[in-house]
Amino acid sequence: MALSLVAGNWTNPTVHAAGLSITGSGGWNETAYAEWSPVSGATGYNVYVKQASASDSQYQQLDNQLIRKYASYWRADAVGLAAGSYVMKVVAVLSGGGTADSVTGTLNVTAHDRSGFAFSPSSPFGTGSGAYNASGTLRTGAEVLYITSQTAQTVTLPVKTSSSGTVQTGVGLGEILNLRQKGYDTTPLAIRLIGKVTASDLSGQLNSSGYLQVKGKNNYSEMNITIEGIGKDAYAYGWGLLLRYVGNVEVRNLGLMLFPDDGVSMDTGNANVWVHNNDIFYGAAGGDADQAKGDGSTDLKNGSSYITISYNHYWDSGKSSLVGLTEPSEFYATFHHNWFDHSDSRHPRIRVASVHIYNNYFDGISKYGVGVTTGGSAFVESNVFRNAKYPMMISLQGTDALGEGTFSGENGGMIKAYNNQVTGAASLIYANSGTGTAAANATSFDAYLASSRSESVPSSFKALKGGTAYNNFDTSVNTGVSASAVDSVSAVEQNVRAKAGRLGGGDFSWTFNNAVDDPSYALNAALMSAIRGYATQLVSVGGNSGTTPTPTATPAPTATPAPTSSPVPTATPAAGASVHNFTASGKTSSFYTIQGNLSTSKGTVVYNGLTLTQCLKIESSTSIQFTAAKASTLTLVFNDEGTQIKVDGTSYPITNRIATIPLAAGAHTITKDSTANLYYMKLE
Repeated sequence: MALSLVAGNWTNPTVHAAGLSITGSGGWNETAYAEWSPVSGATGYNVYVKQASASDSQYQQLDNQLIRKYASYWRADAVGLAAGSYVMKVVAVLSGGGTADSVTGTLNVTAHDRSGFAFSPSSPFGTGSGAYNASGTLRTGAEVLYITSQTAQTVTLPVKTSSSGTVQTGVGLGEILNLRQKGYDTTPLAIRLIGKVTASDLSGQLNSSGYLQVKGKNNYSEMNITIEGIGKDAYAYGWGLLLRYVGNVEVRNLGLMLFPDDGVSMDTGNANVWVHNNDIFYGAAGGDADQAKGDGSTDLKNGSSYITISYNHYWDSGKSSLVGLTEPSEFYATFHHNWFDHSDSRHPRIRVASVHIYNNYFDGISKYGVGVTTGGSAFVESNVFRNAKYPMMISLQGTDALGEGTFSGENGGMIKAYNNQVTGAASLIYANSGTGTAAANATSFDAYLASSRSESVPSSFKALKGGTAYNNFDTSVNTGVSASAVDSVSAVEQNVRAKAGRLGGGDFSWTFNNAVDDPSYALNAALMSAIRGYATQLVSVGGNSGTTPTPTATPAPTATPAPTSSPVPTATPAAGASVHNFTASGKTSSFYTIQGNLSTSKGTVVYNGLTLTQCLKIESSTSIQFTAAKASTLTLVFNDEGTQIKVDGTSYPITNRIATIPLAAGAHTITKDSTANLYYMKLE
């Protein structure tokens, strides 16, 4: 699930109920959250979300791991929500068997901005949304993994590993991704990071260079993976992401700190990758003098195409983004709505590629903004350059040839500039206009200044070294960006400041001193000290009954329309298990005493290879009694109707149509909490 916070309306007023006080709530991009004060005597919390206009029966329960405890408050985030208005309900389960609850005010959720080449209809996959639909909801059949400092090495997931359907259970995040590299399992997968996850937490899961590797079998392999942070305090701390041979991968809402070499490295044969709404800090120092802040923050190279880099906050990055290394042919990338906050260079630095750069905020850039070499073409549109020393550069000409040394000794490329706002530049030379810092120069220039968005750059304007002309890709190919999606340049600074980076701006704050930091490209020692000293405020993960089960990704049973008559399925229970299948046995059982009404009109549920067509209606008169000979686990399978079930008077959640309940030895009774339809049960 996911929601969105509207700028200027991040939180709602405190809401009080008997015993439970919601202290903050809000919506963001396809996500919503609620925070509340601890309730005296509470043994756990359950949290629900629904559209504001929907009936209470439409509440959907959040996964246990989305509920977290902090030192003085609790918080839950609902992710995977389509744009709209929602409310969240928090229920405290009290030690005496009662509950206390409260409901937020209306939360306004907006959609992520799915623009750029990763969403071009001409691209291989047409989307970079990974495990999600274009609406922001999880794709049908998607699996979810929750990764915390405690579960990174132990999380499990069954992965298809052969064409014959062989399934192997991966243990640990690295092994799961390695099994998916075989290419037989393209099930949508959302990998959700919670809190600060360090390289030590991922011991044995990273490659030899310190990267979590997401790798396909060969170039542009369909992966359908989203790697996302939950809330505003998820960190990849001390490790980076390496994407190779992948298609349709999304990276969002993460803080990346002290990564090795590159933060997010899109290295070789990637397509439809979307990296957005991340906070990217210093990496670990490299061996070269210009790598004190790490190397590349978000680099893409070696045939990686149809990439969108958007709404990221780059915190004093040394080298923000390399686009292209040894490239055999043209490829495509988009940079939009990024906040280059006192970063030094490479915003981006382009070889060969055709790159659309729009609505970015270049905020105190000590070296240069956009740099183009090796026949690349850049369309630089409606950006704000504030005290960017050299806003745009082409190698070996214009500003780059003024005598301070070149940013590259390679042949040049071409830049088309349109409708940018530039203040405080030391040098900007246009090919056809004297509105820069110097007179127009038709042969040695930094950019061609277009008079309209759709203007084609005449082929007579060429790179001084290499002789390549602008390829006018922005008027000849589908960039995945409509004119209406481009913000007015007057709104760019405000929009980017409000929306770039993680939810709510993340939990890390820092104020740059423009007088010092605008011209300086030295490492900010105080900022590095704060990054090295960052400590999570997260206390524990999980709210339902106060414990966090080991996360696994188990496909939920699927509901389908009621079929015509079919053979009654049977099941072979595990040794020692007491199974009841209402389709096969109705209410007749030698183990369970069942009272209530059966129905064959509530639809079909498919579970564990069984097609279940008859259910027991969970009503006020319904009861199921049984005696467990030893401590056991009760599994109950329902259809979409119903959110909770009572066992021995205690309410338990129905999550993804399944309730799993640990029971002590002795007599037990199942009764109604919410209206539901029970198809299958097993005690083992």
